[in-house]
This record gives sequence, structure tokens and C-alpha cells, in this order.
Amino acid sequence: MGYNRSVDTNFDARAMESLLGFWSQAGADACFLDAPVNRLAQTESPASRPVGRGGGTPAPANALARVAPDLAVAIEQAHALAAAAQDLAQLEAAIAAFDGCGLKFEGARRAVFSRGLADAPVMIIGEGPGAEEDSQGAPFVGRAGKLLDKMLAAASLTDRVFITNTVFWRPPGNRTPAPAEQMVCAPFLERAIAMVKPRFLVLAGGAAAKSVLKRDEGILSLRGRWFDWKSEDGALQLPALPTLHPAFLLRQPGAKKRAWADLLTLAERLDRPERPET
Repeated sequence: MGYNRSVDTNFDARAMESLLGFWSQAGADACFLDAPVNRLAQTESPASRPVGRGGGTPAPANALARVAPDLAVAIEQAHALAAAAQDLAQLEAAIAAFDGCGLKFEGARRAVFSRGLADAPVMIIGEGPGAEEDSQGAPFVGRAGKLLDKMLAAASLTDRVFITNTVFWRPPGNRTPAPAEQMVCAPFLERAIAMVKPRFLVLAGGAAAKSVLKRDEGILSLRGRWFDWKSEDGALQLPALPTLHPAFLLRQPGAKKRAWADLLTLAERLDRPERPET
């Protein structure tokens, strides 16, 4: 029986993208390579990293050289910049000025911080900006963002959310952010939580849920369950609800009912009368 090359060359690219997206959201965020890769080290020169598709003009060599080669140093710098910010506008400026995340020099046009109500009772945290977000400078404004907005409107949550991500620059090719990239951006995210003072966190997608909650399970296991999120210093503690990312729902429409159930759970808990203190 001969090998049919037409099967190899005429596959449905959309079906393949949907399958890869399914496994990514399910928690399979790595693949086998010829040699092991330590993604936490992040010591390679950014000049050797590929520029993302449609991701803008690469940074000049002198800008690339400014990227902190040591993860601990970068995180320390992020903590200092975040702590110095006194409001969301200053925090956004601090993020834009931060050079410690390599994504800034991998083709991203700009830093993408947030949109929504500055004192919202709900903070939605996604994984990172995509192409439309990179172009417009706001999170969740592409196809996935439009679906999210429709779902929020249906659940009467439109004017009750603040939306951001675990990283603030578009990963090349819209890949999943590496843990080290999320770690250096985490001080800014935590500072945003402290400023907005939401009552609840909603973690959209596996990359966001695993990074924020420090858990290893995939999103299909985590979604729909309430967890306690604690700040690094222990001063803040909030209920957090992982749910499916809207981009996943576009690829797997049958999963929308599960995400909708998560939003209804959130809305019910948000509007539940608070018990008087005794």
C-alpha cells in the first residue's frame, strides 16, 4: 500500500489549529524537543529569538542589550516599579518603561495593560495580548474579546469588570507566555489587584489560572471551581474562579455552556447579599 502524499499536504489547517488550541487549554503547553529547554533560565540573548508574525518592527540592538539577563534581577526591578506607582495610570507607565520582560523586544508594538472599570468588583485576567490587542493597545479586543463582551453583557457584568493579562506584551505568534515571562510581570499584576480592589478574580484560560494560582492542573480540571488567591506578601486574599478562555470557545463552541455556567456562578455570588458581621 503506497503512501498518499495528498493526505499529508491537503490537511485542514483550521482543524489542526483547533486541535492544538484544545490541548493547550487542557494544560498540554509543552512539546518534546530534541534537547531539553529550561524556560525559567531566560538567559539567551533576545536577538536570537524569532520575531512574531505580524508583530511590528524588531527593537534595535542597543535596546535588546538592555534586557535583564537575570530573572531575579528583573523581578526585583518589577517590584520596585510597581510599588512606586500610586495609581493605575502610573502603573501603566511603569509597565511601558519596564525592560525586564523579553517579550517587549520580540516584535510587540506596545505594552497592553487594561480596560474596564478602575474600581470594578470583578477582575478578569487572561494570558497575554494577541495581534488585535497589540495593534489597539487594549486587552481582549479581537474576536475572543468580542465574544467575552457578549457573554459579560448577557450575564449583566459589562460595567462591573476590569480586564488585564498575566503578561503585557504580545508573545510571538500568539504563543502561550512562558512561566518566566509571567513571573516578571506578576508584580505589576499584583499591584493592579491591590489598586482595583476587586471582590473576585476570574482567570481566563489555563495559562492564566496556572500562573496566578500556582497550580499544575489543566483548565478543564480547574474551571468552575473556586480557589483562594493570596498576594505574595499575604496581605490580600480573594476568591478566584478559573474559566475557559474565549479563544478556546471560538475553536470549541460546544464548550460555551461550561463557560456560561461559570459566569452565572460568578454573577450569583457577586449579587448575593453579604452576611452581616457578628
